[in-house]
Amino acid sequence: MNNVAFYQTIFSLPFAYMAAFLAADGNPDIMVMVWITLTIIAARSAAMALDNLVDLKYDKDQPRFKERPMVSGRISHKDVYIFLAICFVVLIGSVLQLDPICIKLLPVAALPFIIYPFTKRVTCLCHYVCGVAIAMAPAGGWVAVRGTIDWTMIVLCIAVALWIGGFDVVYGAQDEEFDKAHGLHSMATVLGVDRALLLAKLTHVACMLVFVYLGLLLGLNAAYYIGVLVAASVLYYQHKIIHVNGFGVFTRDYYMHNGIVSVAIFLFTLVSLYTR
Repeated sequence: MNNVAFYQTIFSLPFAYMAAFLAADGNPDIMVMVWITLTIIAARSAAMALDNLVDLKYDKDQPRFKERPMVSGRISHKDVYIFLAICFVVLIGSVLQLDPICIKLLPVAALPFIIYPFTKRVTCLCHYVCGVAIAMAPAGGWVAVRGTIDWTMIVLCIAVALWIGGFDVVYGAQDEEFDKAHGLHSMATVLGVDRALLLAKLTHVACMLVFVYLGLLLGLNAAYYIGVLVAASVLYYQHKIIHVNGFGVFTRDYYMHNGIVSVAIFLFTLVSLYTR
């Protein structure tokens, strides 16, 4: 589990649930939710394991990653391949229990996860590819319930992609010098740290505006906007402490604070659905 940072599932799973509840107008089938859960966990775990495998040659030179299981040798390449195979079986098996369109769209949904580890070698837009990859969670949750691709789903996916993309810009900014030395790309290597952090702030402002638009589109009540306000406050706080304390604040606690965004918006969406 340490090799795939399982706790980071909190970024994607609440939005997959949110999409499912919205698509079902607040009453999704319980077994559909179970299969959505297994699908998201398997896909996200496989994606993280693949990312660590692809980046291993760089991670071995990164002092911050010396305790990672693959870097330290506690997990071998063989272990990762076995884990990926298990994730693949669980993923396919779970998706097959959902609407038939899901298995047809699986290659499209998986593509961002597969290419993301390689994009940092060629483009500074890698952060937003990461955002699109995570946005496949709400897309999957929606399609699993409704069996269609709708504008509402796309708007939710855009909001999630902007949220994660902005966060990844901030995360990547701490490695500006390392990335330059190793020929890797990020917004910080192109724009510099200060401008990259400004771009992340603007990205998160755009993210919150899209969430507001989503609420208007669905006719959600005031409860939903409380959730958006909580999320906006968390993002403001995260940018503030980076500005004040620097990149040393990047810990598991910092990651979990970011997870408040997805949890808050999901929970207050439920309140809105059930108090209409």
